[in-house]
Amino acid sequence: MLRSLFLSFSRTFLLLVLGIGLSACHKTAKTEPVRPSFNADSAYSYIQTQVQFGPRVPSSMAHQACQQWLRQTLERMGGSVEVQRGMMSDYNDEEVPVVNITAHFGSRNLNNRILLAAHYDSRPWSDEEPFYEQRFTPIDGANDGASGVGVLLEVARQLGLKQADSTLNHGVDIILFDCEDMGTPSFYTGTQKENTFCLGSQLWSEWRHIRPEKYQFGIVLDMVGAADAVFPKEYYSLQYADNYVEKIWRVANQLGHGNRFSSQKEYPIVDDHYYINTIAKIPCVDIIHYNSQSDTGFPHWWHTQDDNMNNISRETLQAVGEVVMKVIE
Repeated sequence: MLRSLFLSFSRTFLLLVLGIGLSACHKTAKTEPVRPSFNADSAYSYIQTQVQFGPRVPSSMAHQACQQWLRQTLERMGGSVEVQRGMMSDYNDEEVPVVNITAHFGSRNLNNRILLAAHYDSRPWSDEEPFYEQRFTPIDGANDGASGVGVLLEVARQLGLKQADSTLNHGVDIILFDCEDMGTPSFYTGTQKENTFCLGSQLWSEWRHIRPEKYQFGIVLDMVGAADAVFPKEYYSLQYADNYVEKIWRVANQLGHGNRFSSQKEYPIVDDHYYINTIAKIPCVDIIHYNSQSDTGFPHWWHTQDDNMNNISRETLQAVGEVVMKVIE
């Protein structure tokens, strides 16, 4: 009888200990987030290809060759490609040709579309170089321009795969803007004009064919490739699209990228998203590397000859790409 009671007590005690242990494991175990498909190596190669064309200064041979490659690449990925051409007045009151490239994914009839954008041109001058004589050389624009496009090309590849197997059930438009970086150079001594940057997004936003009601929201990617990139909550993004800012940054935290998507609120930046918000009236968020504590607010190699492939990090591309894909999903 005593032996039987002892065995019964032992079994009960053992089960109790196991139950406590399993309960503790259950409470402390973290559920890994489901990560969307995105290949940083692929995005990196798309950036490298753009840089290999040379500086993509509007109307140059490198710019035209890259433009053709972008169109062909987006078509090959399954996008329905549309080209918008127009003329805009630059900082010196000269008319410059603008060529915007849009790739539509998902049925064109679908409403609540998501707009994704970046600029594919590069700065015609290195106007932040310390020595004056070096400021008239165009830049590679690996980070400022090519990085956003590289991420969006990989997003386009993933969307094309979803479209092919009929798992893309909403519309996404990827827009590659021209002439974003044609704004007034720092060495210019003439009369200063307003709105000399972002000529491509201004042209697109004023286009009579735009139907703002078809878009749920937009995201602009600019300078999203640096190893030390941190993306704060930019002022205009919060002013015009605060709920989408919170959604995107919440997704970033869920994916473990909160160290890059900072809760810090920063000064207003006139980027492509500003004109999408104010002219096209589509709520749009800017994901941009910015730090008001630096001299310019941007990386020290911004608008210099050092904006090259040495500053591009696959880890950063992966983080940005995963966030964009997860938001789309």
